[in-house]
Amino acid sequence: MTGSDPMANAVPAALHGVTFLERGWLSSNNVLLHGAPGEGATLVDTGHCLHGAQTLALVRHALGDEKLARIVNTHLHSDHCGGNALLAREFGAPIHIPPGQWDAARAWDQDALSYRPTGQRCERFVPDAWIAPGEAITVGGRRWEAIAAPGHDPHAVMLFDARDGVLISADALWGNGFGVVFPELEGVPAFDDVAAVLDRIERLPVQWVLPGHGAPFRDVGAAIARARSRLASFRSDPARHDRHAAKVLLKYHLLEERRQGLAPLRAWFAAAPLMQRMQRRHAPAQSLDAWCDDLVAELARAGALVVRDGVACND
Repeated sequence: MTGSDPMANAVPAALHGVTFLERGWLSSNNVLLHGAPGEGATLVDTGHCLHGAQTLALVRHALGDEKLARIVNTHLHSDHCGGNALLAREFGAPIHIPPGQWDAARAWDQDALSYRPTGQRCERFVPDAWIAPGEAITVGGRRWEAIAAPGHDPHAVMLFDARDGVLISADALWGNGFGVVFPELEGVPAFDDVAAVLDRIERLPVQWVLPGHGAPFRDVGAAIARARSRLASFRSDPARHDRHAAKVLLKYHLLEERRQGLAPLRAWFAAAPLMQRMQRRHAPAQSLDAWCDDLVAELARAGALVVRDGVACND
């Protein structure tokens, strides 16, 4: 394993043939599974479109003389598939996605794909095949089974190599939590799905987790306990989850923009349908502008952004 591997000088046998590229929070991590000679590699997730050139350079370096045989997405949030179009053009690699959004991706329905409701961007790509839960891909003699991971995204999958105990968990489990539970923001119950996926992971013989964000880790039990604690707090107070999600989306937007005046930031916020729905549900006494300002102030107090002369800055 290479990239940001915490054991770069002593790669464990379970991670031989895997290049893990840890990215910043605008881009998901990339996992390159190296194939046998002549087989080609498989890239799991491609980061954000704004980081496309960086992703391309990282993948080229990791491949060396190896070809890229396929791209696999764990789900279609913009930070996991934003590099699809560029990498498919550069390498001629087919794109495999979970089947739940096949029609939406082929038609490029930005409402169904979440990009318009969340006010996010993603370069259009065309999927070539799908990988459904229960199916598997074989790379370099290793079998990676797709496992359904609803909750954060209803169509998401994880990839698990049972022989070596390696789980590519995407946003279903991080070292300190899990991704925003997007169906809940639309009023669709999904906390039970998150709990069921955590239970499923706990039953698997996992030795290593390669998450969608953050560093790889081995202490799966501790990570699951932290995730369950976080889930319990959201279940007891769904409004807290929505407010957390709104701040995550604001921060994500500033990661895209890097800095933006408060007036255009409020305009973006007010134009995002998902923000509108959350404000009506949890802050009906406030205007969208006032709620946006409150969330920006909370992020600033937490050190997640800085406001200088009427401009919100990511740094």
